[in-house]
Amino acid sequence: MKVKRIAHLGIAVKDLEPPKKLYTEGLGLKLAGEEVVEAQKVKVSFIQVGESNLELLLPTQPDSAVGKFLETKGEGFHHLALEVEDIHAAVAELKAMGVRLIDEKPREGAHGALVAFIHPKATFGLLVELCQYPH
Repeated sequence: MKVKRIAHLGIAVKDLEPPKKLYTEGLGLKLAGEEVVEAQKVKVSFIQVGESNLELLLPTQPDSAVGKFLETKGEGFHHLALEVEDIHAAVAELKAMGVRLIDEKPREGAHGALVAFIHPKATFGLLVELCQYPH
């Protein structure tokens, strides 16, 4: 598997406006867009940090993964996303190694990416997302 970079850090929030203001006005970072990802039941604000992003994740429904996270853990760091060269090969390689996955097949994510999550129990408590962006 070839990991290209840290694509983004996902941050679960209850309201997009205060963190957007902090990161753009307070820290001088650039708001790089917003998108509703129906498949994940979230609205995402992208804050550009060099070649990576912070993704502010607001659930659009309380039964979403991010909604459940907010309910149990509150606002904060949700996941680390790594961009991979070939997500299908990466998932197959991890499965062959016996790594516990949440997604055994890639699914739709933000920016038209294919994504697959590795279970936190396999990564020492960290939710890790693999992503591959369209070219």
